[in-house]
Amino acid sequence: MIRRFKDERDVFFQRRFGLFIHWGLYAIPAWHEQILWRGKIKRKDYEQYVHQFNPIDFNPDEWIDYAEQAGMQYICFTTKHHDGFCLWNTQYTDYNVMNTPYGKDILGMLAEACHRRGFPLSLYYSLPDWHHPNYPNRGRHHEMFGPRPGDDQDSEKYLQFVRNQVRELCTQYGPIYQLFWDVNVAEFHDPSINEMVRSLQPGILINDRGPGPGDYSTPERHVPAGTEFHKPTEACQAFGRESWGYKEDEDYYSHLFIMQSLDRILAMGGNYLLNVGPKANGKFPEENIEALQKIGEWYHSVKEAFENTYPATDLVEKDQMNMTGHIVDRDEVLLTKRDNTVYVHLPRAPQSTSILLKPLDRLPKKAVLLNNQQELEARVDITPWAWKEKPHLRIRNLPVNELTGSVLVIKLEFDDSINE
Repeated sequence: MIRRFKDERDVFFQRRFGLFIHWGLYAIPAWHEQILWRGKIKRKDYEQYVHQFNPIDFNPDEWIDYAEQAGMQYICFTTKHHDGFCLWNTQYTDYNVMNTPYGKDILGMLAEACHRRGFPLSLYYSLPDWHHPNYPNRGRHHEMFGPRPGDDQDSEKYLQFVRNQVRELCTQYGPIYQLFWDVNVAEFHDPSINEMVRSLQPGILINDRGPGPGDYSTPERHVPAGTEFHKPTEACQAFGRESWGYKEDEDYYSHLFIMQSLDRILAMGGNYLLNVGPKANGKFPEENIEALQKIGEWYHSVKEAFENTYPATDLVEKDQMNMTGHIVDRDEVLLTKRDNTVYVHLPRAPQSTSILLKPLDRLPKKAVLLNNQQELEARVDITPWAWKEKPHLRIRNLPVNELTGSVLVIKLEFDDSINE
């Protein structure tokens, strides 16, 4: 079981699904949020995009609408990415949104909308900074390849800049749900910064990528091995396979792939942060809007399998083999449980119209496919492949040929005997 905080931070275990937003100057070249590191462009040329940034179609309420329709419960916004450009009215650098043609505090607008609508707001902040003269760019990963003329690499001065900016974020924009540090490649160690954050924002959750100990881990772009997380975890994934920021010719993951990833993380007891990279004008790409709608339809149909449940995959065997050692039933299942109800998740498409749940041998009172509320047949019997074994629970008549575009989740309602 995942350890709890036993304080107000335990709201983390109720807010399971969030919207990540990567947005900044990099939306203008529309290639990658790390175009300075991965692409062929000079800092002095990239920084000229500040004179073009004018997202006249930015509407924070529209962003929140899309998130709520998808079933998301909070938003995490990139206040400053590695390029150093700040999307709020900061007094500690001129490299910010107030000095663009747009000239408005974007974070302030988003925070106002979130607080007005009761939608929790989390803030992302990058520790690497490719613009600030004091950051020690030394060519490590996610860094520039060295200082440029006029830079004064000084970690102490830079950390004071970070402290000042984070204090702004924690005092000028109302309640903050989470602070998402990113990429501490310089290995800064100053726990007092997180302590300051907690003093200014009581109950805030802080991730594990910052200059001091955090509350939760943040795997990205992959699903860790296993069937259950053993510490608080928020996995993050993007719709685009190549970029987190807007990419004009992006290669998008299939809706099914995202559903499978989302289901697996949530069934393992983690949370899921799914990223959209808005265009330079502030609008979501049409592909992302469609994906949010499709994934939201699926998520709303099955979300009870994640609410106030805990991972219970240990109730079934991982692999089932015949006498020659070959795997007989390779249907991958993950289980979650609440009281007398067990939810069977099929993050991969099942091989046939039935699944076998060894060694369970109790018949549920009812078996329902949450995706469409179809009642399924449940049996406890012997099958030919397992003819030497005792009877096991088998769920039949899965519409595997009809529902090929989503992850199937089955609800099994037992009597009290399941807990005996």
